[in-house]
Amino acid sequence: MKKLFFIAKSVPRWVVLLVDLAINGASFSLSYFIVKQFEFHEILRGHFFIYTGVYGIIALLIFYCMRIHTGIIRYSNIHDMLRIFMAVALVSLLYPVAIEFLVARRYHIRSLNMAGVLIVNFFIASSLLVLMRTVVRGFYYYVKRTTTGSKENVLIYGADTEAILIKQAIESSPTNQFVIAGFIETDASKVNSYIQQVKIFHIRALGLLKMKKNIDKLILMNNQLTGPDKKTVIEKCLQVGIKVLTVPPSDQWVYGKLSIRQIQELRIEDLLQREPIVINDQNISNELSGKKVLITGAAGSIGAEVVRQVLSYHPETVILCDQAESDLHEMQLEVEEKYPDINIHIFIASIRDRNRMEIPFRQYRPDIVFHAAAYKHVPMMEKHPAEAILTNVMGTKIVADLAVFFNVHKFVMISTDKAVNPSNVMGTSKRIAEMYVQSLSNIVQNKSAEDIVHINNSWSRQFIFNAMHSKTKFITTRFGNVLGSNGSVIPRFRAQIEAGGPVTVTHPLITRFFMTIPEAVQLVLEAATMGRGSEIFVFDMGRPVKITDLATKMIRLAGLIPEEDIKIVYTGLRPGEKLYEELLNREEKTLPTHHSKIKIARVVPCCDQSVMEINELIGISRHGDDYELVKKMKELVPEFKSNNSEFEELDHIEIKPALLQPEVTY
Repeated sequence: MKKLFFIAKSVPRWVVLLVDLAINGASFSLSYFIVKQFEFHEILRGHFFIYTGVYGIIALLIFYCMRIHTGIIRYSNIHDMLRIFMAVALVSLLYPVAIEFLVARRYHIRSLNMAGVLIVNFFIASSLLVLMRTVVRGFYYYVKRTTTGSKENVLIYGADTEAILIKQAIESSPTNQFVIAGFIETDASKVNSYIQQVKIFHIRALGLLKMKKNIDKLILMNNQLTGPDKKTVIEKCLQVGIKVLTVPPSDQWVYGKLSIRQIQELRIEDLLQREPIVINDQNISNELSGKKVLITGAAGSIGAEVVRQVLSYHPETVILCDQAESDLHEMQLEVEEKYPDINIHIFIASIRDRNRMEIPFRQYRPDIVFHAAAYKHVPMMEKHPAEAILTNVMGTKIVADLAVFFNVHKFVMISTDKAVNPSNVMGTSKRIAEMYVQSLSNIVQNKSAEDIVHINNSWSRQFIFNAMHSKTKFITTRFGNVLGSNGSVIPRFRAQIEAGGPVTVTHPLITRFFMTIPEAVQLVLEAATMGRGSEIFVFDMGRPVKITDLATKMIRLAGLIPEEDIKIVYTGLRPGEKLYEELLNREEKTLPTHHSKIKIARVVPCCDQSVMEINELIGISRHGDDYELVKKMKELVPEFKSNNSEFEELDHIEIKPALLQPEVTY
C-alpha cells in the first residue's frame, strides 16, 4: 500500500515539462544525426549546438503555452495525445522561421536539408512523448492491481461511448475494487471485438462467463433501463445469478468523475420503470408559475413529490401542511436549501381541525390546493373505520369547504384505485370523499338559485350562497400503488430479504398496479392543468404486476436464490384486501383526454340527499360504533362489499342505498 500511495502522488508539473523537453531535445539530436548520416565531424563543424539550442528554446515556449505538461499522466487520454502532436507540429513550423531570422541571416550559417530533420523529428518526438505517457499510465495501473486486495470480476453492459466511460472511470478510481472482464452486447456484429484490450461478449455467454471468469456483477448506466435490450440483459443476469449494478449518467458524475459510491445495486423500482412520461411543461408552468399553492399531506410520499415538482415551476408561494412534525421538518430543510428564492411556509396542522386549517387559507389566500393528506393503509383502517372517516372524509370536506369559502381557483384531490368497487373501509372512505367533492363542484358550477330551495339541510344557505359566488374548480385524480412509498410492499420485502427472510406474500395470485412516485405526480399536475371541474381522472398504470414475481425478482436482485436462500411464505389475504385492483380504465367506462395516459372516469355523482348522509356519517364516526358506521358507508356506496373482513356479515343485510342521480353524461 505504501508503494501505491507513492505512485499515486502527482509528479510536479515542472518535472514533467523538463522530461518532455529532454525527450524532445534527444529526438531532435537523433533526427539530425540520421539525416546527416552520422558524420560527426561535419555535424559538429555545422554548428549543431546552435541549431539544437534554438530548437530547445522554441519547444520550451510552445510546450509551456500549450500546457501539455499540466495533465496528470496516469489519466492521459486521446485528447492529451492530440495536443502533443499539435505541439510538436507547431514547433516544427516555427523553427525554420526562427532559424532564418535569428541564425541564418545574422551569422550567415545555413544547414543543408533542415526540412528532412524536422520531418524525422516530428515522428520520433511525438511517438516518444506519447510512449512515455503510455508507459507511466500502464505502470501505475499495474502497480495498483498488484498492491490492492482481492477484486471482483465484473462485466459492463454495452460497447458504446457510455460503456467506455464507465470502464475508464472505474479503472481510474483510487478505491476501485473491480476488474473489467468484458463488455456484454446483444448486437452480434460487435461480438468478439475488443475495446481498449477488453473483449466484447454476447449476452448468451453470461452463464459461461459466470463460471469461467467468476463473474458476479454487471454494471450499466441507469438511463439504459427502459430499452427492451437492456431488460433482456437484466432478466438474463437474474436467471444466471449475476447481480446488476447501476451508475448515473456521466453528466451527474461528481466533478466529471465517477465515484465508487455512485455505483449502486439495481433496485426493483428501477426494473419496473416504464418509458418516460411526456407532459406539457409549458401548460403546467402557466398554471403554477407565480401562483400561491397549498399542499396538504406535504410530508407524505406523494405530497412530498408534489412539493418538489410544484417548486420546479417557480410559484410565488408554497404552503406545506402536515401534522407529522419530524417529516415536515426534513421536508423544510430540503426545499429551503434547493429553492431559496421561493416563499416557503411550513404549517403544522391536522386537516380534521377546521379552525386550524382556516389559518393558511385566510393568511396566504392560495390559488391552488393539492389535497394529498389521507390515511391509506387498508388493514389499519379496517380496524379503525372511524379514523378513516374523520380524516379521509371529514378532513377532505373541511379543506374543500375552505377552498370554496376563500374562492380557491383549483382544488385537486388525490384519490386511489381502491375507491373503485371498494372492498375495504379505506377505499370506501376515499370514494365518499370523491362524492362530496363532486357534489360541491356541481353546486359551484350550476350556480342556480334553485339549489338554495332544494338544499334539504345538506348545506347551510350561507354556504350555498358562497359556493354560488365561487369559481373553484374541483378535480380528482385516481391511481394505484406507487413504488417505494412509506409502508408499501417493496420496502417491506427489502427489509425481509436483508433480515434473511422469509418474504411474506398474502396470496399466490395477488396482483397490483405500480407507478413511480415522480411519474404519478407528473400526471397529477397534467390533470390539474387540463381539468375544468368535476372530473375524476384515472391514470394508465400499465400492466398489473404479480406480487409473487415481484418478490422473486427482488430476491434475485440481492444475489440470492428464491426458496433456497430466501423462502417465500403465503400468509393469506389481509382484512379488506382484494386479489386484483381496478382503475375503471376500460374504454366503455372512461373518456379520453389529450394525454394518452390520462382518462376521465364515468361515475355516478351523489345528490344533496347523499351529502346530508355524509354529514350524518361523520356524526356516527364520533360515537364509537364501528358496525353502525360501516353500515352507513354501505348505504352511501352500494358497491362496497367487504372482503375478508369482520364487516362481511353486513353485506347480507338489506341496506337501503342513498339516493343517486342518473349516470353522468359528457
